Amino acid sequence: MKSWLATAIIPRKQLNVLLAVVGWILVAATFMMSGVFLLVHNAVADTCVALDEWLQNPTAHSALEAIIPQVDNQTAQEISSVTKGVTFGVVEMLNGIITNVSNADVPPDVGPPLYFHQNGPLVPVACNPYDSNLTDRKCADGEVSLKDAPQVWKKYVCQVSGGICRSPGRITPDNYDQLASTANISYALYEDTPFVVGLIDSTYLKELFGDISRDYCPGLSKFTSWMYLGFISSSVAVMLSLLIWIFYARERRHRAYTKKVDSRSSAENPFAS
Repeated sequence: MKSWLATAIIPRKQLNVLLAVVGWILVAATFMMSGVFLLVHNAVADTCVALDEWLQNPTAHSALEAIIPQVDNQTAQEISSVTKGVTFGVVEMLNGIITNVSNADVPPDVGPPLYFHQNGPLVPVACNPYDSNLTDRKCADGEVSLKDAPQVWKKYVCQVSGGICRSPGRITPDNYDQLASTANISYALYEDTPFVVGLIDSTYLKELFGDISRDYCPGLSKFTSWMYLGFISSSVAVMLSLLIWIFYARERRHRAYTKKVDSRSSAENPFAS
């Protein structure tokens, strides 16, 4: 029924030509897709090899040298040392102000600027993350971290009138703003220094490339090769099917023509045996 409808709408000869054209288009498309995935497979393989070479020796000349700067450990260590020294010095300055000004019970005759009638509980000092030799240290009892220092110190702010505290507290609002902003800057410097150093000495790149090489390269290489082989197989299968269809249609036309000629010969010569 379907074959009759198809031949009724489209003549058989034109249908064969249409199917042949569509078949060759499919063959060309699958060949093109296989070529694309072959390029992707080769690109993935070359990239993974370049990543492995860079991970084994980041300071050597490699295929990634044009887009990735060479590792500079000396500069990274200098930046780390300078930023640690700045952080240490700033925190020491903050603690000096708290100890010598806010927590100092100075007699009234001393007067401003060291005395503003501060009173109440002593203000806790900030925890310096480094020792004097710029090595990491743990916070001592009674110290507050740089991250929490602004919130803790806010509890010790007094109400000021004429530059003098008129309520319990040891930090004036102006002094608190300066202390809090300095503590925030010191904390940001302390937190961001490892990231900056990691960028310069390529620590983050090593971790990123290691994850890509270990977790993604094997799968990408395998799947792209599967896609390439799949499109090649599909293209060959479609091409063989098309050739078989062409030979079948040609043989069918030849049989139909032979049968027609034989029928005509029998009609013209009924006595032929």
